Amino acid sequence: MSRILVKGLVAAAVLSALVGCNDNDDNNDNLCGADNCTRFTVLHTNDNHGRFWQNNNGEYGMAARKTLIDQIRAEVKSNGGEVLLLSGGDINTGVPESDMQDAVPDFIGMNLIGYDAMAIGNHEFDNTLDVLDMQAKLANFPMLAANIYLKDQDGKVTDERLFDAYRIFDVNGLKIAVIGFTTKDTAHLVNPDNIGSIHFADPQVEISKTLQEIEANETVDLVFATTHMGHYADGNHGSEAPGDVLLARSVAEGKLQAIIGGHSQNPVCMEPDGKNYADFKPGDDCRPDQQNGTWIMQAHEWGKYVGRADFEMINGELNLVSYDLIPVNLLVKDADGNKVLAGEAIVEDATVKSILYPYQQKGQELLDVKISNTDGKLEGDRTVVRVKQTNLGWLLGEAYRTYPLVNADFGVMNSGGVRASIAAGDIAYRDVLTVQPFGNFVTKATMTGAEVAEYLGVVGTKTGGGYAQLSNISLAIDCDTATVDISDINGKGFSPTANYSFSVISFSAAGGDDYPKIDVLDTQQTDAAVLREFFEKNPNIKAADFEPVQGQVTHLKNGVVVDNCAVQ
Repeated sequence: MSRILVKGLVAAAVLSALVGCNDNDDNNDNLCGADNCTRFTVLHTNDNHGRFWQNNNGEYGMAARKTLIDQIRAEVKSNGGEVLLLSGGDINTGVPESDMQDAVPDFIGMNLIGYDAMAIGNHEFDNTLDVLDMQAKLANFPMLAANIYLKDQDGKVTDERLFDAYRIFDVNGLKIAVIGFTTKDTAHLVNPDNIGSIHFADPQVEISKTLQEIEANETVDLVFATTHMGHYADGNHGSEAPGDVLLARSVAEGKLQAIIGGHSQNPVCMEPDGKNYADFKPGDDCRPDQQNGTWIMQAHEWGKYVGRADFEMINGELNLVSYDLIPVNLLVKDADGNKVLAGEAIVEDATVKSILYPYQQKGQELLDVKISNTDGKLEGDRTVVRVKQTNLGWLLGEAYRTYPLVNADFGVMNSGGVRASIAAGDIAYRDVLTVQPFGNFVTKATMTGAEVAEYLGVVGTKTGGGYAQLSNISLAIDCDTATVDISDINGKGFSPTANYSFSVISFSAAGGDDYPKIDVLDTQQTDAAVLREFFEKNPNIKAADFEPVQGQVTHLKNGVVVDNCAVQ
């Protein structure tokens, strides 16, 4: 495997030592020896998203991850070091086999691998808190979040945290405090009903508070953070909440030695200027970020890589000796277009595989049953569905608005809730759960025409995940004034005083994606269950029947028709 050696500050330290040796053979202060140096290694993954099992190409999976980590542990131990294994969170949501089983196989897999701690991710709140409590009890390692607080019965934020803020680990004789942080964006990234009793504080404020707690109560050699906040080059986080770079910059240099992150799901491999991402590909060298004296690392997603950071503590100074993102049976195309391994082949651990296999099989029993067929692609790709109306967006609206317990005039669907496309051919329950993995409930809202127009004036101008797929309604959306001109709803025309109803998922109705909070009739039926029933009732889907009608939903900017209000 390829690893970067003596980079950045380490390179400078080693060069200085070498120069010192040339001038004075007795100057070995910067060299790692038995009396002045402690070696340890941090391994890390993040954004697992249900990938406890290898994919159809044999890539990643927890059984292979176990083998790789055990090999590294043995190597590190033989060289006098010790390993600390951390996760940047988001264990939940993404693969139906895991979703249907509340990520139980994933946490069992993490126990078998031997994780030491994890950050709480925003997707840990896709389920209700009782599910998260079950997962925390199942885990043989602490879940950490310094910035998540409980509310009292009156809704006031208390001083009591939902999870521990930090834990102290003895790593080869060093006392290392590991603090956990969760993006404050979680408050609008998950169903608000799941988090009504908790508050997400600002990590940039909480880190100073937590560091003071550690200094007052503990004696430590190093402070690390395991976070689920995202890495954005040079701190340019755009519309996202501030991430790891600004967290590192928010404390005095020397207070925080490393951040092991997640959430943005990118391999944090930087150009030498430290401001731009390198064009990283599996198997390439990777230089982690360093801001304000803090190393920042992230291992992409899904367990595709295990991040490896080899450290030396020399005379009280921490040096990063080498860093690598090790691919876990990832495939890349060679010059001839053939798929080949990006690194060394990793054999799956037999024990982990045998323990997790029943969970994989249990998921297959329902997932692979054909429930419908489509003659064309139903478009749900993130790069498309978040910028314009699509046939899958309209199909979802039709499925939910025509559900017997809803029977609404039109449909509203936030594009952030559309997680995948459905390819032409047979449709299985697996496809349904891939498109709609969050388990939101289908709900019905009823408003006057004037209220609908006001609501859609807000919703219709949303961008990104909030971009609204609007079915069975004809309207023009003015991006500049955030107003709408509705010409027809469900073939009834339009009147400001008439009553209209629409389907909307509970996530949006409760204020998710910053939609207005509205009163709804809750069917207590999940979006996936309703969509599955729709497909079962319609065994032969014609993709063209749901293709958006040109001019039915239009966005106007400066009087010009555009796909969405984000268009410049």
